[in-house]
Amino acid sequence: MSAQSSVFDKSYAAFLFDMDGTIMNSTVSAERVWGAWAARQGLDVEKFLPTMHGARGIDTIRNLNLPGIDPAAEAAAIEKAEIEDVAGVMAISGAIDFLASLPLDRWAIVTSSPIALAKARLAEAGIMMPRFIVTAEDVKVGKPNPQCYILGAERLGVNTADCLVFEDVPAGIKAGEAAGSDIMVITATHSHPVETPHTTIANYDNVRAHIGSNGRLSIVRT
Repeated sequence: MSAQSSVFDKSYAAFLFDMDGTIMNSTVSAERVWGAWAARQGLDVEKFLPTMHGARGIDTIRNLNLPGIDPAAEAAAIEKAEIEDVAGVMAISGAIDFLASLPLDRWAIVTSSPIALAKARLAEAGIMMPRFIVTAEDVKVGKPNPQCYILGAERLGVNTADCLVFEDVPAGIKAGEAAGSDIMVITATHSHPVETPHTTIANYDNVRAHIGSNGRLSIVRT
């Protein structure tokens, strides 16, 4: 069975969704804030910006090893700026209806964003706050470590191997793989083609969720 067909041929106990780039497009907002910060640090902004997507802010800053920089303090300042600048954040096409069709106890958001920023962006995008959410504060190590997806599955009372993870960037995809989950890659915000063995969809316009008589979730092309 090929990776391209397997996701559509299987059913799952639950769905786990990354947030930014997966159910919403926050790229312009995030890059405004992070670009300004990178410029103040004397970084090559164009080279830096692709590296910050999908990871916790504190991990991104810590990995730069900048002299005289307190990663926690810088991440807190960036978070504040991002909460204050959510202009242009919008739901990925079809995402609102897709999420609304799912049973509330069968899906979760698993994001590298802090909870306050997640709430601000979800509100701006018009996406419901889920019953279950894992944010930056909930884990000691962020993506690509699988801890976040393991925790998301635990909160739903299911095994990660019985979950479908929706992701958009390498760090998140690696986290989902390491958790033992199947992956659906959303390409709506990608500016270049992505090579991946996983199933890809541009957005949620041409798919719908199906709930089987046994309560299991699957995805159907429309």
